[in-house]
Amino acid sequence: MFVLVLNLMVSFLSVVALGFFLGMRHATDPDHVIAVSTIVSRQANVRRAALVGTFWGIGHTLTIFLVGTLIIVFDLVIPPRVGLSMELSVGLMLMILGIANVRSFLRSMPSEVDAQGGLVHSHAHSHGDYIHSHTHGHSPEVHLHPQNTPVSWMDRAFGGSNLYQHLRPLAIGTVHGLAGSAAVALLVLATIGNSRWAIAYLLVFGIGTIAGMMVITVSLASTLRLFGRSQLFFRRLTLASGVLSLGFGLLLAYQICIHSGLLTGMPRWTPQ
Repeated sequence: MFVLVLNLMVSFLSVVALGFFLGMRHATDPDHVIAVSTIVSRQANVRRAALVGTFWGIGHTLTIFLVGTLIIVFDLVIPPRVGLSMELSVGLMLMILGIANVRSFLRSMPSEVDAQGGLVHSHAHSHGDYIHSHTHGHSPEVHLHPQNTPVSWMDRAFGGSNLYQHLRPLAIGTVHGLAGSAAVALLVLATIGNSRWAIAYLLVFGIGTIAGMMVITVSLASTLRLFGRSQLFFRRLTLASGVLSLGFGLLLAYQICIHSGLLTGMPRWTPQ
């Protein structure tokens, strides 16, 4: 009896340790880091950065756990086209995040002269994570306002809501979890034969991912604090993270659609 309990404890601790540390390593995947950096790059608040990492991890964990459990319990087989489509969603999301950051940078660019030749200047500031500028001039009849956009409307309407601030990283983490759930579940099944242990592993893996992403986002925010509150630095960082996210998303989409054959009649998909 004692030997049986000891074996169960060793098995449990092995699953916990393996799942937790592999989950932390999973958080460091390039597409994950790039996605959260597009949010963290807009502010250097360590507490908010920790919440970004936490809610990203929660969204990721929920999808991994739910989809992975369905695969394990019902022995589901993911068709190649479906698997590639789930991974393509990550590329599309990275492109959207990148475009949003590039547009935010362009809106924060100061203007120097107006149509009448008068001096115009702008003050860049943010509403939540949305950075833009109010441009105005000192010549008569000059008072310019930026155009309203869906992003600016949403930030004005919901920017003060904590729920709104947390839903964005939660949604991003959910999309990432959707892309990786099949691979994680299939790997677990190949390693752990018992369905209950496999499901427990998925949960611990998700907790490790949350912890790993918190460490990443807090580290990013702590590094940004060293540079103070220079508007020029943050504008350039926003542009750099946006371009990187857009480029990585385009590369991922190309590999999935062309190299892996999503748009062809013979798609090739290997969960990884």
